[in-house]
Amino acid sequence: QVQLMESGGGSVQAGGSLRLSCAGAGFTTKTACVGWFRQAPGKEREAVARVHSREGITDVRDSVKDRFTISRDNDKNAVYLQIDNLKPEDTAMYICVAGALCPPDIWFKPSQPGWRYWGQGTQVTVSS
Repeated sequence: QVQLMESGGGSVQAGGSLRLSCAGAGFTTKTACVGWFRQAPGKEREAVARVHSREGITDVRDSVKDRFTISRDNDKNAVYLQIDNLKPEDTAMYICVAGALCPPDIWFKPSQPGWRYWGQGTQVTVSS
């Protein structure tokens, strides 16, 4: 049974940093495609980043590329999202997602069929 367990969220002031973790069970991060999405109240879910392939290739949303970093630790079967210089507009539920496929042209779509497993999310709240 595949499980994704996020942690690391919290309430921080603007300019601070957080490191979100996604611990996986029932699959291996080395061969899966793992991503982070976020959803703010009243807004659509949006892709933030993904890591995939044995080489650990990463993609990060253009608008946050200078502040967000995705990484993975295959020994711990975990994926991380480092968020620096947090801004109030980063306030959202951050959700980990995994699957076998995340094609480059559609990985950012929550509905893309390759995203099979979703976590419950971890809340990030940024105050100004």
